[in-house]
Amino acid sequence: MNTPLTTDPHQRLGKPAAGWRAQLYAIIFESDTPKGRAFDLTLIGAILLSVLVVVLASVRPLAQQYGGWLETGEWFFTVLFTIEYVARLLCVQRPVVYARSFFGVIDLLSILPSYVSLFIPAAHVVLTVRILRLLRIFRILKLTLYIQEYSMLGDALLASRRKIFVFLSVVFLIVFLLGTVMYVVEGPENGYTSIPVAVYWAISTMTTVGFGDLVPKTDIGRTIASFMMLLGWGILAVPTGIISSEISYQRGRPTLKLRACPSCGSDGHDDSATYCKDCGAALPATAAADR
Repeated sequence: MNTPLTTDPHQRLGKPAAGWRAQLYAIIFESDTPKGRAFDLTLIGAILLSVLVVVLASVRPLAQQYGGWLETGEWFFTVLFTIEYVARLLCVQRPVVYARSFFGVIDLLSILPSYVSLFIPAAHVVLTVRILRLLRIFRILKLTLYIQEYSMLGDALLASRRKIFVFLSVVFLIVFLLGTVMYVVEGPENGYTSIPVAVYWAISTMTTVGFGDLVPKTDIGRTIASFMMLLGWGILAVPTGIISSEISYQRGRPTLKLRACPSCGSDGHDDSATYCKDCGAALPATAAADR
């Protein structure tokens, strides 16, 4: 039997009705209880500290002096996030759905490199191990699960995807056409050896002010370059306006919080709600109400 599509994370993951799994689910996936808020704050702190450990380990003097401590800290956070990942899979009724979700993949990427690096001989593939270590920085993406503004920005980008795609298509056409013109105007003798090289120059000129490796020498080329630099300023305003208008729309929409009724277990209540919409029982106070 296929699981019906729903935007409610509780229904999509399968919230347990009772027992230790329901209690664990309330702590991990809900933030309207003291234990849930404490879990979220603790996990945010652990994420930031684990990323700090990875960053410090990349500084050679610190790695040489405190390498043992940094390695111990790295494995401490790896084990901690492994326990968290397993707990998330255990407390939902559809663990495969969570494992394949965005945050499930991020959770796996945050711990997998540490275990994979154990089976790769560092003496022969040092570069591969470095890449695996850098993948641990994906832990910072776990923060998006706990900050509402990240979700709002993600919804705005998703809703604007078609407009942004059309905008990028127009920009690509502009840089391709002007890059081709610059190839004809400047020619290989001035460094524009091919159309792809000229298009690369057009992109770098449109988005910044060029990198200095390719500079037009003719008056016509400089005129085209000046036009592209000014055009680049105007182009920056287009996606900003698209995303800003969508964010304003998202803010104006009523949002449902992950608040569960302690009596009947129903969720999706408004942040300002005082009583359950299904059974009428009193709802727990939110963090906003506490303040």
